[in-house]
Amino acid sequence: MSTTTLITRIGSLVTNDPGVGDGSPLGLIQDAAVVVEGDRVAWVGPADRAPDADLMHDAEGRALIPGFVDSHSHLVFAGDRTAEFNARMSGHPYQAGGIRTTVAATRAAGDEELEANLVRYVREALRQGTTTVETKSGYGLTVDDEARALRIAARHTDEVTFLGAHIVSPDFADDPAAYVDLVTGPMLDACAPYARWVDVFCEKGAFDGDQARAVLTAGMAKGLVPRVHANQLSYGPGVQLAVELGAASADHCTLLTDEDVAALAAGTTVATLLPGAEFSTRAQWPDARRLLDAGVTVALSTDCNPGSSFTSSMPFCIALAVRDMGMTPDEALWSATAGGARALRRDDVGRIVPGAYADLALLDAPSHVHLSYRPGVPLVSEVWRHGVRA
Repeated sequence: MSTTTLITRIGSLVTNDPGVGDGSPLGLIQDAAVVVEGDRVAWVGPADRAPDADLMHDAEGRALIPGFVDSHSHLVFAGDRTAEFNARMSGHPYQAGGIRTTVAATRAAGDEELEANLVRYVREALRQGTTTVETKSGYGLTVDDEARALRIAARHTDEVTFLGAHIVSPDFADDPAAYVDLVTGPMLDACAPYARWVDVFCEKGAFDGDQARAVLTAGMAKGLVPRVHANQLSYGPGVQLAVELGAASADHCTLLTDEDVAALAAGTTVATLLPGAEFSTRAQWPDARRLLDAGVTVALSTDCNPGSSFTSSMPFCIALAVRDMGMTPDEALWSATAGGARALRRDDVGRIVPGAYADLALLDAPSHVHLSYRPGVPLVSEVWRHGVRA
């Protein structure tokens, strides 16, 4: 029999279960308690009705929320691109190679260095309340380097994505078709055993619609589920392709036509918004309000990567979404928890309900609204992942 722990005197509990509490999408319960048994939530409800447990933890009137679900990150890399960011923020042109700079550094790094970096950023995210992390390959772009990136990632998360189609490898700059053949052939064969997902950067300067379709359908034939970097820098076919193929998510969704929005609303593909990228590049913000009003399911994630969004902070992304993307504090929190879970096709994370993993974040605040009300303040005071205090 597993040990049970009662977390009691929770001032405000976000369950993400509209069937309890105030009946909102957040399923808010005031003066609440949660019982954890082993790695799962066993009971949720008002504190004065809580059952006995082996151990007790006093929340002292603070807010308890589900652990954040970061469904889009790029954590297997070496080096950084400080000079590129500094130049961009200073208004100066910079020609050092962007993603190719990280590819060169990653190829040159040993396995131990890459794994140490990954662990560092996963732990950094955990301290800020992120209990589920998806991460991708995409900075190796050779068969061996992509496979080792996924092999390393798979030791630290179940949510691993093959992104050999991040950009055309510098080794194939004069023959993109040959690189697509490599990605959909030997590279996919080597990488599929370590991955759950297949992704492609469908964008001008990366992969066009036909190339993206080839990558995704090849991955699907190997049992991988598609997700797409779509419509970040330009209008294009990425979102429509994601919906057509039943992708779990279309990520970025910055530049959308009315037809793109309608397709997302009619399909099952989650629109994953990544405000850290717009913040770090001074680009146009995604219009979350437009998507939500159309009935699209929206997720929020960090896009943590060394080039365009070097943040692991989901609270920061929540604040950006509320301030600059038209989301309410409730919507932003739901999208950073339950929305991320939807983008990963999970129902055992992103919620505090019986049977779900006990992934919890206790805030040093009376309400989840403080995540956007007090931006930049480290409000996450305690974290449980799978029932274990981090």
